[in-house]
Amino acid sequence: MLVACAPAQSHSLPPTPVPRATALPADYPRPLRDDIRIRKAAEVGPGMMRLVKDPGSNDLYYLSPQGDVFYLSPQPGREVRSTLAYSRSEIGGAPYAMGLAFGPDRTLYVVGNEGEGPRNRCIVRRGVLSGGGRRWSTLARTEWYQKSNTQYDHLCNAIVVSPDGRYVYFNSGSRTDHGEIQTAEGNFPGLREVPLTSAIFRVPANAQELVLPNDEAKLKAGGYLFADGVRNAFDLAFNAAGDLIGVDNGPDANFPDELNWLRQGRHYGFPWRFGAEDNPQQFADYDPQEDRRLSDDFVAVQQKLYQNDPDFPKPPTEFTDPILNFGPDADQFQDVDGTLRDASELGRPLAGLTMHRSPLGLTFDVETRLRGEFRGAGFLLSWGAAGGPQADRGQDLLLIRLEKAGDNYRMTATQIVTGFQNPIDSALIGNNLYVLDYGGRGAIWEIALP
Repeated sequence: MLVACAPAQSHSLPPTPVPRATALPADYPRPLRDDIRIRKAAEVGPGMMRLVKDPGSNDLYYLSPQGDVFYLSPQPGREVRSTLAYSRSEIGGAPYAMGLAFGPDRTLYVVGNEGEGPRNRCIVRRGVLSGGGRRWSTLARTEWYQKSNTQYDHLCNAIVVSPDGRYVYFNSGSRTDHGEIQTAEGNFPGLREVPLTSAIFRVPANAQELVLPNDEAKLKAGGYLFADGVRNAFDLAFNAAGDLIGVDNGPDANFPDELNWLRQGRHYGFPWRFGAEDNPQQFADYDPQEDRRLSDDFVAVQQKLYQNDPDFPKPPTEFTDPILNFGPDADQFQDVDGTLRDASELGRPLAGLTMHRSPLGLTFDVETRLRGEFRGAGFLLSWGAAGGPQADRGQDLLLIRLEKAGDNYRMTATQIVTGFQNPIDSALIGNNLYVLDYGGRGAIWEIALP
């Protein structure tokens, strides 16, 4: 159910100007305000994963899934070419790289995944500046853990460094869609999630060859388990107040995606909660034939993974709900009766974001260099919906404004650019937000903000 709160019009965040269209080539994203300009900064090829700014320069670095790191220097008014900065063999990382981050001292971190049959382990490599290059070493790795060998193996992906440079945080996504049993073709009977999945881990930035065990008690005792119960927090970012914010991508059923204020020791609900709603499969009387929030265009529904499940485990603790979204955008939801609704039009918030938007890249104006409502704000990209009944399909850029409210934040979410292919990450340099588009021909777009 939706969290009760004051009507949307009573909150103190200022309104957004009426959007306007801007004339651009047909294959360009479209700004929805007349004070935003867009140009193509570079073509990088499809399938690139991450985009980060070197804190010691205005260079942008991006990551290929093969583990190679490239860089480019954006130039006003013209496209530029990128250059290979570090090859995977030079980095010495895992074969499937999914995360890239700079520390404030310009140390570069790469997180990747290494498979061995139905098992995976995550490896975080650290590149420290040394002479004219970098000296690479292993910061941390996980023990081998059990995959599901399905599309729900989200693996280790997001990585971020604390503003003081002392800690490195990384996400390990779930091995299930919604907490169902996944045996990996019978290799792991009765297995759902494991201690090294669906969680955010924190390790000291000065660690050497640290090994994270596949044991919850040991992870907690070592201080490595920072937050639990996240399905797939594909991007993590510190906001201007120094708080860690993470996206979370929801299941194949029509439940909200999320934006969370991540805090040590908190549990964010997966797989018992999506948004502020209960996963119905945990209840003994669940009948998937009566579930109006199952859409046949999703694999988990087609494979009948939503089922009566009397052995579903009991909730382990109290949960922290996601940030409330007061709209006006990205706040569509489906009621239990199957009716599609817009929360802000009803005068109430949504605990999360429109289902299946797949929120990915998250960036904040941490230096508060932008003007007006952009000052200190966040920018959230949506990969785009693969199905579901909602009209809101994502593939856009949202302006996210956060305001403290009790023990959490609340937000407004305003669509400011549409028409990307599959935008996946962004980085802010001055008043220019650079957006990496995974889809199409693969491009980095320069979004000039006020």
